[in-house]
Amino acid sequence: MIAIGFWYRPFDDKRAGRRGEVSACSVAATHDFCDAVAGLSTALRNPFLRVDRTSILPPRDTPGAVDPSITQANIGTTICRPGYARSVRPSFAVTAPVKRRLMDAQHPGGSFADYELDHLIPISLGGAALDLRDLWLQPRRGQANAADKNALAYVLWRLVCERRVPLRTAQQAIRRDWTKAYDTYATPENVARYHFAHRQEERD
Repeated sequence: MIAIGFWYRPFDDKRAGRRGEVSACSVAATHDFCDAVAGLSTALRNPFLRVDRTSILPPRDTPGAVDPSITQANIGTTICRPGYARSVRPSFAVTAPVKRRLMDAQHPGGSFADYELDHLIPISLGGAALDLRDLWLQPRRGQANAADKNALAYVLWRLVCERRVPLRTAQQAIRRDWTKAYDTYATPENVARYHFAHRQEERD
């Protein structure tokens, strides 16, 4: 199967699994920013603990994929442009069936609310919006969960757009082992630095 159009979006069931952190994010226009801040808030209060990475990494058939048209030279007019991720994100009508198919195959009988449809390399970091190799179902509960990865994605996006980390470096780090990338980049200092950011660009 070559590619299918889908993109993680903040489904209503996503917020239900966030340990009550996003009650102030009920206004649709603020969902992206609030979800990112909720993840950062979690990371700030609960420093990442060492866990068994084999149980929290994506399956081998999800190695990650990037959009080759996005390069370091054009990040200012692509991923760092306000509204970029929103402009390339397919609708719920497209993503919901894809998520259900993956749930039926990997977690039969499971609840949508327990998993997040996630791009391993976030679209906000040049991940391929239409490539199945970049998509997996990530748990929303437990250590090293979807909220933690969202926090990492937001921090990395800010670092890339501020030219503090090269785009390819960020992509490779999150592709190889996002939990190790979290240890490296989602430091308490970086989390605190971006925690109260006011811009509402998407991260993943």
